Amino acid sequence: MSALFNRRSKKVRKDENIVLPQHIGIIMDGNGRWAKLRGLPRSAGHTYGAQNFRTIARYCSNIGIKYLTVYAFSTENWKRPEDEVNALMKLFKQYLNEALTDFKDDDIVVRFIGDTTAFSSELQELIRRTEEESKHRTGMVLNIAMNYGSRDELVMATKSIAQRVKSGELDIDSIDEDVISNSLYTAGQPDPDLVIRPSGEYRISNFLLWQSAYTEFVIMQKLWPDFSTDDLDEAIRLFSNRNRRFGGV
Repeated sequence: MSALFNRRSKKVRKDENIVLPQHIGIIMDGNGRWAKLRGLPRSAGHTYGAQNFRTIARYCSNIGIKYLTVYAFSTENWKRPEDEVNALMKLFKQYLNEALTDFKDDDIVVRFIGDTTAFSSELQELIRRTEEESKHRTGMVLNIAMNYGSRDELVMATKSIAQRVKSGELDIDSIDEDVISNSLYTAGQPDPDLVIRPSGEYRISNFLLWQSAYTEFVIMQKLWPDFSTDDLDEAIRLFSNRNRRFGGV
């Protein structure tokens, strides 16, 4: 682990007033605008954003975050220009190949949430291998949302529950919040305590709609490639100072 991570983690842990969220979600937004501001193609912004993703993910793991869910590619992102989508697919392939080699010693469990059947057979195989090779690790769970949309997830969960009712496995009167939660991609995981959106946009963008019912949101005026570990610390401090009542007094 680099000296930077060691220094930062000590700083966070020295502050006894900080309450770490158990589960953080991040909408990695602003790559295209970051590139445009610098006269670069949008694909360059995604490249820098991917590099920053590695930094932030490792930092979260180092300071003791248990679950991290990052929004990498939404079901709506297929509507982007073909060359941008192709560049993103190439970038995903590059990341997964690196995850199987350079990051094999990181104690991070990697999971993919979303409909990955839409990707090429080569990318699907890399996704399978990455999950398989990391599943016995004991550290932070990293959910990478690819071809993910929360409405799509809820439709999938509804169909699954309906099929269980149809087959007689589940009684309709037994359907409750737990049944729905356990039918989602994040089944068995705690709901996110904190969702961070860099780029200054005030939208949830179809991300973890069910899971974020009582999530604290922090909007930051930084485009994702510029988002730093200091910014993450600040978001955690803001979260730590919130009074979470979950509908109570």
